[in-house]
Amino acid sequence: MKTLSPLNSSNPCLLKTHFLKVPIFNPIFKFKPLPHNTHHARIAKVPSFTMNSKLKSSQDINNTGKKSVSQKIVLSETSPPPLAVDKDGINGGSGSESVPVSSKKKGGVSGLAKKLSKKVLQILSNLSLAIGEMFTIAALMALGTVIEQGEAPDFYFKNYPEDHPVLGFFTWRWVLTLGFDHMFTSPVFIGMLALLGASLMACTYTTQIPLVKVSRRWAFLHSAEAIRKQEFSDTLTRASIEDVGTLLMGAGYEVFLKGPCLYAFQGLAGRLAPIGVHISLLLIMVGGTLSAAGSFKGSVTVPQGLNFVVGDVLGPTGFLSTPTEAFNTEIHVNRFYMDYFESGEVSQFHTDLSLLDMDGKEVMRKTISVNDPLRYGGITIYQTDWSISALQILKDNEGPYNLAMAPLQINGDKKLFGTFLPVGDINSPDVKGISMLARDLQSIVLYDKEGKFAGVRRPNSKLPINIDGSEIVILDAIGSSGLDLKTDPGVPTVYAGFGALMLTTCISYLSHSQIWAIQDGTSVIIGGKTNRAKMEFPEEMNRLLDKVPEIVESSSSQQVDTITSG
Repeated sequence: MKTLSPLNSSNPCLLKTHFLKVPIFNPIFKFKPLPHNTHHARIAKVPSFTMNSKLKSSQDINNTGKKSVSQKIVLSETSPPPLAVDKDGINGGSGSESVPVSSKKKGGVSGLAKKLSKKVLQILSNLSLAIGEMFTIAALMALGTVIEQGEAPDFYFKNYPEDHPVLGFFTWRWVLTLGFDHMFTSPVFIGMLALLGASLMACTYTTQIPLVKVSRRWAFLHSAEAIRKQEFSDTLTRASIEDVGTLLMGAGYEVFLKGPCLYAFQGLAGRLAPIGVHISLLLIMVGGTLSAAGSFKGSVTVPQGLNFVVGDVLGPTGFLSTPTEAFNTEIHVNRFYMDYFESGEVSQFHTDLSLLDMDGKEVMRKTISVNDPLRYGGITIYQTDWSISALQILKDNEGPYNLAMAPLQINGDKKLFGTFLPVGDINSPDVKGISMLARDLQSIVLYDKEGKFAGVRRPNSKLPINIDGSEIVILDAIGSSGLDLKTDPGVPTVYAGFGALMLTTCISYLSHSQIWAIQDGTSVIIGGKTNRAKMEFPEEMNRLLDKVPEIVESSSSQQVDTITSG
């Protein structure tokens, strides 16, 4: 007796030809032969017959001008094999049967450990616990922005005293004991991150991976009642299950045929995406922990022309901080200069840096500025500040002399630097001299020993000025570059985690749809379900089913039937 043959579609639009009779073409899917169980056989035996017919779509029923297409359909008289319940609970029948489970019990330490691990996984994968962990981490992060980080203990003694506790109980003891002065490397914060990571892994292991395993299996339903119980179901009279499969393939479904039964799915990536989301979150937390506990940071202000060693500036931020060979690099400040607006305000400042190895050989040179750092060997050097370190002058054609400039406190955020040139006896207790002030590297304002304004000179102008009997020439204003150095081994991991999180979050919105169908005589019973787009799925199915050709008897067949009956 012949069975339904696999579809050989000649439609060039159908690129995927997984419409099969034997499930061996896709290695990611697993199909297990199922034992025969006559309890689930619900389809009556159909006698074998041959019928000459033509295929018509719903749009061609009323159009008799087109040439009919004759096709031979052979139906099997044998009942389809039933689907038993597998270990994951996929049932092709009523769902009342169960697979016998081995009743062997392992005793001793291994059995106790297995029960304990199962209980721990059940607790960690609890959704309420995970939500509580996230809220706790968010609260600690907010607290870390309120409490000043990285200050000396005296600062917390002063700002969080025991005689005037914040909120009536919060004192410096809380801050220093719990490590809230370095919140993001404190045991409390890192412990909460570890607990949330364990919850994510437990949820992935106990929930997401089993769902993917179930979704990867071919799940033929051999019962019309089971198909009608799906979220969407319909019955097509005078239709072929192979025509249904052809249309589903054209709509992007992976289609599999076994006897009179059909299984199709699409959007398996939507089932895999939640696992990707969990992995992305774990990457972000691991990268954040590496950044907080494994970095080095440091700041330095270097006058033009001087050197410093990277390792002398950088300090560890946590217990995972490990120095590298790049810490032995020596950095020389070749030049520091500024750009100005037309109003005279500073618009940008630049530093020309040379990096020297231990042998004094230049390995890299770059001019950095704000938002344009230098990166070398995992170390990033930022331009963050500036100052004036010294004035170079001639006095009565003698020198040059370097006068150190000191920052002065003024109201607002403006900068002002000053120096002093003694006049007369420098050992006198009431020594007086010439004062020099500068806001930037453009001009120097000079005052006599009585504090009266004497004039303004530009560096490198070589224009002398006479003050209190002394001739002063401003040769140069030497700037200092303010640099921030840091290493952050967690940045690549955090970037990778956020990139994967955006991608997998978008993929998780894809619907995973499954469709089952069975040939019942000349009718096709079809049903399906989806995990998302619950409203759109029935509309999509109705549009597809409207295109299924209807099997109608040809006129020659009707004449043969009439002669036979006569």
